[in-house]
Amino acid sequence: MLYRSLFPRDVFAELERLQQDMQGTFDYSPSIRGLGRGGYPALNVGSTPTSVEVYAFAPGLDPAAIEVDLDRGVLTLAGERKSALPARDEKTALHINERFAGRFRRVVSLPDDIDPNAVSADYRDGVLHVSIQRKASAQPRRIAVQ
Repeated sequence: MLYRSLFPRDVFAELERLQQDMQGTFDYSPSIRGLGRGGYPALNVGSTPTSVEVYAFAPGLDPAAIEVDLDRGVLTLAGERKSALPARDEKTALHINERFAGRFRRVVSLPDDIDPNAVSADYRDGVLHVSIQRKASAQPRRIAVQ
């Protein structure tokens, strides 16, 4: 995971990795996709000199149902994806169900130099983009020598 090396205090990612490894140990029926790479929604986390950028890939969600919280350097993305399956009765058969439905929660630890008052979130075409600006004092600058 890219963000694990960027933010060394990401304990939650390590716990999630450990849980996936344990599940893989006891799973005797591998699917054609192999082992999953992460939870839902899939995340890309990166940083620039001026910001931390988080992309969550979650198509089909209502933007009003997505909760984005930032508390003490921890970004939490939570919500629920409703099932699109037909009502179940004795005449209905479900043959394949690969789409995730239900409550989800992803947690990302952020570096200490972020500005909690400069956060923006935008959901477009199934991708949630959260941008967290870094504090101005933490940004690199060139000092002129007199």
